[in-house]
Amino acid sequence: MSRSTLYYTPRLPSSREVAIKHRIDVLFTEFPFYGARRLRHFLEQDGFEIGRNTVRAYMREMGLEAIYPKPNLSKPAPEHRIYPYLLRGVSSAYVKHIWGIDITYIRLQKGWLYLVAILDWHSRYVVSWEIDQTLEIPFVLACVDRALSGAAPAFFNSDQGSHFTSPQYLQRLLARNIDISMDGRGRALDNIFTERFWRSVKYEEVYLKDYATPKEARQSLTRYLDFYNQTRPHQSLGYKTPAQVYFEKA
Repeated sequence: MSRSTLYYTPRLPSSREVAIKHRIDVLFTEFPFYGARRLRHFLEQDGFEIGRNTVRAYMREMGLEAIYPKPNLSKPAPEHRIYPYLLRGVSSAYVKHIWGIDITYIRLQKGWLYLVAILDWHSRYVVSWEIDQTLEIPFVLACVDRALSGAAPAFFNSDQGSHFTSPQYLQRLLARNIDISMDGRGRALDNIFTERFWRSVKYEEVYLKDYATPKEARQSLTRYLDFYNQTRPHQSLGYKTPAQVYFEKA
């Protein structure tokens, strides 16, 4: 082991990197079909001198990918199986019919977190969620385990990200005989309910707050997600709350 490895201490991200990633998050939430080229254009308009490759690297670190068709798609690792999208032309007909899972970026004053959530598509109820400071897989698996401890849907939908093609994730669903569905690469509408949910989280909670610490973010998100499930009415649900629909029809 080299001496530099032994004495290495993680560095906090620079204030410039934090500011750029926060701005990318706002732009991508508003325009999820923008790739690195267009995001770089808007960042330069905001006064950030940054290369396209750096924007692309930041998007990769943030778990963001523009939702437009792309040629020459990269091949997944051989052990990571990709499942087809099973929900084309299928409407969520009842509670626990279709669940969707996704990850989003949550900004802090001097850093960021990642939020994973599982959404029941019929009721819009947040079945389970978890946050972490890294994109390592344990927090995703903890979220899935918590959701499956109480129920199991007929379909479980995700994107083709490495978390959701990992054997640890897939084995949990296969053990419950759940049909696994994955968004087509670059398809904007395959996971539209979760995308709408992220917009609500960002504009109604995250962008109105200025979290200083992960603890503060967790506490505030806990209050908001409880409000979202229990109090916030949805027009598409006849102005009922997600919890009312989820538990009435369960």
